Amino acid sequence: MDKQLIRNILKSYDYPLIIAIWMLAIFGLIMVYSSSMISAVTRFGVPSDYFFQKQKMWLIASAFCFFITTLAPYKVLANKKIVQAIFFVSPLVLIAVALVGHTANNATSWFKFGFFSVQPAELVKLGLIIYLAAVFANKQKRMAEPVKGQLFPIYYTLWICFLIAIQPDFGTAMIVLFIASCVILSSGLSFRLLFKQLLFFTMIAAVSAPAVLPFVWHKIFSKERVSRIYGFLDPFKYVDDAGFQLVNSYLAIGLGGLKGLGLGKSIQKYGYLPESHTDFIMAVVAEELGLFGVAFVLLLLAFIVLRGLHIARKCNDAFGSLLAIGISSMIGIQTFINVGGVTGLIPITGVPLPLVSYGGSALILFMTSLGVLVNISMFVKYESKYKHKAKTIDHSKKQSKRGLIF
Repeated sequence: MDKQLIRNILKSYDYPLIIAIWMLAIFGLIMVYSSSMISAVTRFGVPSDYFFQKQKMWLIASAFCFFITTLAPYKVLANKKIVQAIFFVSPLVLIAVALVGHTANNATSWFKFGFFSVQPAELVKLGLIIYLAAVFANKQKRMAEPVKGQLFPIYYTLWICFLIAIQPDFGTAMIVLFIASCVILSSGLSFRLLFKQLLFFTMIAAVSAPAVLPFVWHKIFSKERVSRIYGFLDPFKYVDDAGFQLVNSYLAIGLGGLKGLGLGKSIQKYGYLPESHTDFIMAVVAEELGLFGVAFVLLLLAFIVLRGLHIARKCNDAFGSLLAIGISSMIGIQTFINVGGVTGLIPITGVPLPLVSYGGSALILFMTSLGVLVNISMFVKYESKYKHKAKTIDHSKKQSKRGLIF
């Protein structure tokens, strides 16, 4: 390969975005150790660095995925065979996990392989973004036409959400639906067509509700989910039960104040926050590093999301643009839901904080997705800067030749 071409490609990488991603990932690894060191010994009976070591191994695996997706041209993902594989494999994997998966926290959402486990629904998120981006990019010329085939990706999305919901994992199903909605609404699909379809689904739901609800009521409104709602509405009234985590999250945030108690000095992680290294890791960040620590995390996440949307706006390729929107919205939506649950803004749903919370499946998903985003950014910058320059040089050469001829 031409050395100048390699230099131009390297210059085109979005280094501020890469730095932000890795700052968060390394910060998350430090906070996983700090937030889990007590519960690892007292609650799980393992060494204090158990979760840190596991997260470190996942981060190394994620670094490999990030490196590959950063280098590999993102347009390869739009290949027909890859899109077809995603289309068929995603529902099959979700059906398989519902039938033979490992159950944890009252949900059969995991494949367990010896000492580690994988949550397929996390990986399906990226697959669905790729599928929707590829399909709608191919339909760009016919978006304004009321073609029924254009609605098939919406039906497919609902099918994926249904398969995740029956695990049951309503939180992840709703997140997948929100992410898909961002891609669909950005695709140029007729709003009139979408409104008609929404009205159609609403009518079907209203008619079928009396027949269906008796069979699914206990699943949707299980004792655990109802208690979560009570705990959200009045956590101090149910402080010994459903409101326990949220009240202690408030205490952690309040104790942290502006500057925090200091790294490793959290009090609430001593059994008061059972999910201190996963869903409620932001509460430990607030307690140990204060408002400054919280601002550091949120500003980096906001930078990644806004940078991704900027990349989507600049990208001339429909597939790349929709892919960037899907990945950015995934980071933004999950951040809002996690922080919203920790602060009592919305009910707790058990969603990890991107790049910071403990969890291998989620970390691999985010790092792989962000590697794709970095690659899209590189292509956008390279095409706008170097290809334009090459065309200008070529045009000037032609002009000089014409001058010599005439």
